[in-house]
Amino acid sequence: MVEKGDAYKYAKMGDEPDIKIIGLKSTSEEKSEFSPILRSGSCSEKGPKQYMEDEFICVDILCEHVGPGTEIPSPAAFYGVFDGHGGIDAASFAEKNILNFLIEDSQFPTGIKKAVKNAFVKVDHGIKDASALDSSSGTTALIALLLGRDMLIANVGDSRAVLGKRGRAIELSRDHKPNCTSERLRIEKLGGVIYDGYLNGQLSVARALGDWHIKGSKGSKSPLSSEPDLEEIVLTEEDEFLIMGCDGLWDVMSSQCAVTMVRRELMQHNNPTTCAKALVTEALQRNTCDNLTVVVICFSKDPPPKIEIPRSHRRRSISAEGIDLLKGVLNGR
Repeated sequence: MVEKGDAYKYAKMGDEPDIKIIGLKSTSEEKSEFSPILRSGSCSEKGPKQYMEDEFICVDILCEHVGPGTEIPSPAAFYGVFDGHGGIDAASFAEKNILNFLIEDSQFPTGIKKAVKNAFVKVDHGIKDASALDSSSGTTALIALLLGRDMLIANVGDSRAVLGKRGRAIELSRDHKPNCTSERLRIEKLGGVIYDGYLNGQLSVARALGDWHIKGSKGSKSPLSSEPDLEEIVLTEEDEFLIMGCDGLWDVMSSQCAVTMVRRELMQHNNPTTCAKALVTEALQRNTCDNLTVVVICFSKDPPPKIEIPRSHRRRSISAEGIDLLKGVLNGR
């Protein structure tokens, strides 16, 4: 095992919920005063697989990695999860190089989105160009870049970033699976095929870095994309933590379940490393078939506040996980 580093949210049916959250400021105070205090914990486990192909990176203080002539907002941090396949080469190359590619890019830090996209391209091409690497090795790549209150998520593949927002799970990345409608249409338009959920019968993801045996030559249009999806948000006091995990976690656990577990754990001990361990342990108990890597990033030095519902009210309530399940039923998912 490698380390670096609930009260449930209730929603009420009918009228606007009357929920008391202890220790919170008003919305106006929150907007003007909230400043994240970043701390992280992580856990990585080989699981039932013969080899470990995951890599991850946690940088809580990004200014220590940036040159003296570059000014960035404070706090600033960088996190990444890389789930390799076809060997560890691609994931290791991404973990070692993606941050340097980012901060050395001419667009950093003024053009963050462009700099992030450039860094992904440089990792992808670097895997092909490095003679010491197996260019047929590939990896997913999920990163989180925090600059002040701004957080940018970039994702290629099926690792996932989930925001814990007062007990509710908000998915900030999309799993790039070949059977996803938008991915399937793109793949088929470029001449690719999907066999039993696998791109060209070989890969269970529709986007990845590396895998040059599928992509062919640089610049060619390939059904296997290395283009990251980007999601940018401004953090508020309601945003309590971020969970980043490879598909070994999400194959056996819903996003809401993970958020509920982490919030409950934080209220007990306020330790993100212990939270990451708890998620990995739970996934193993649920018989995941893959490597496991989890990173938990907290945005406050304090544990999540207790959420109370006045007992005098006679309204029925359900958990956030129940709300998500109900939405899925109503939407026909």
